[in-house]
Amino acid sequence: MIKASMIAGTCALALCSAAHAETTVVKAARYLDVGSGRYVTPAVIVVEDGKIAAINPSSIPEGAVVDLGGITLLPGLMDAHTHLSLSIEPGWDTSDVRLTAADFAYNAAVNAKKTLLAGFTTVREVGAPDFVDVALSKAVEAGKVDGPHVIPAGYALGITGGHCDTTGYGPGILERDDTTGVADGPDSFVRAARYQIKHGAKVIKVCATAGVLSFEDSVGAQQMTFEEMKAVADEAHRHGVKVAAHAHGTEGIIAASEAGIDSIEHGSVLTEKAVNVLKKNGTYLDSTLYLAQTIDWKSLPPMLAEKGRVVMPLADESFKLALSKGVKMSLGTDAGVYPHGTNAGELVRHVELGQSSIEAIRSATINNADLFGVKDRGRIAPGLLADIIGVDGDPLVDITQLTDVDFVMRGGKVFKTPAE
Repeated sequence: MIKASMIAGTCALALCSAAHAETTVVKAARYLDVGSGRYVTPAVIVVEDGKIAAINPSSIPEGAVVDLGGITLLPGLMDAHTHLSLSIEPGWDTSDVRLTAADFAYNAAVNAKKTLLAGFTTVREVGAPDFVDVALSKAVEAGKVDGPHVIPAGYALGITGGHCDTTGYGPGILERDDTTGVADGPDSFVRAARYQIKHGAKVIKVCATAGVLSFEDSVGAQQMTFEEMKAVADEAHRHGVKVAAHAHGTEGIIAASEAGIDSIEHGSVLTEKAVNVLKKNGTYLDSTLYLAQTIDWKSLPPMLAEKGRVVMPLADESFKLALSKGVKMSLGTDAGVYPHGTNAGELVRHVELGQSSIEAIRSATINNADLFGVKDRGRIAPGLLADIIGVDGDPLVDITQLTDVDFVMRGGKVFKTPAE
């Protein structure tokens, strides 16, 4: 009798839960199966409790119906390289001493909404001060802030005086240590990685080489040693956390890939040897090319602007080389270096440089899902998160359709419709 009562009670609870499940039915002309690269017609997608419950069922369950007419549906896009707390604008280079954690957090919340409404339902935030990206991720999931799912990194890690350090100031100003991402030697980098993970990082970002937006003479010189990068990769992977490496120069790119880093960010100066190493190791390339066309160069100190003008054309050629050799491609933008909410321009740039529209879309969906280690998104399929976007056109024919998204659903909640 006790067992029977328990079973009956359990069943009653299950029925009660099912009866109160939130159901939304999204109807559209078609949806893109990103795996096959083909459209499925029509698109009747049943969403329950934030997940896709069924597609084109024989009967439509009761619930709120969102009829989008001739819209084309796609899985929500993902961006592998954002800086939601950052905006490059006049005075940007002194923001570290002018702005507070509250300023950065407010900026992140505002920019998160812009990003979501642009059709990006998941982003990888690769470096933010004061763990504002961790707080933002929690706020989004709690429904306190409108934004994409955020995979936070905490502080990006780099050497003393390197790209991920605070440079351009005198001694004693904003000196940092491994708790804020600056480390020297494998042991110090392991402590730095552990500290970020302790405080909520779900990805680790390292600066393997010099960069454009830091006060160094070189753009691509290797900064972290192979041993330092391997120590970070091994430690992060023990925690089930992926690692991204900012890397412009060839030597740093090769070292990062050989050290087990999961993705190369920028990858501006690739050679045949570097490309072969990336392919051998299955390392993703996240090229961040669109920013060259959109960054406000006049807002940068002359030294930094000149470095950018030198390296950006090389990045385009490196992308084409990697594409021709079959390197695994991610889609990341470096949003924050250019205006938030224009992330889809990166897909357009990739297609302009020779990538097919479906491969560009895959880089922003199933490829990024693989890179991020998230199996619950990236496709429109039963059981996955209801992260769905819609456009009034055919993005396989015209990739620019993705720069003007008409419908956005994240986790089963509608944030944008064609009427808005």
